[in-house]
Amino acid sequence: MSKERAQRRAEREREAAALAAARAAELERRERRDARRRAITSRLPKPPKRPAGLLAQRRRRQNGALLAGLVALNVLVWIVFGEWDLRLAAFVVSVLAAPVFHTMLFRRT
Repeated sequence: MSKERAQRRAEREREAAALAAARAAELERRERRDARRRAITSRLPKPPKRPAGLLAQRRRRQNGALLAGLVALNVLVWIVFGEWDLRLAAFVVSVLAAPVFHTMLFRRT
């Protein structure tokens, strides 16, 4: 009886050792992966902090609306006119006129 108990205990100890080795190997792989990730991300530039608040949010919304309008206008010109010089001219005019449009549309009173 004690011989069987000793064999079962030895088997349990072998299984526990195998599980511990697997856990240790997984932990080591995870640590190496995290170290690689930290090494790579430490070299990347940090994204700039965006200003928060109501004024910054309103400015982002206004700039997005202006950009969407100009893109829609350029897509419309692209579809309607087939000549490349007109397409390029419309793009250049929209880029140059964007500050004027922004001033006219979103004038501060």
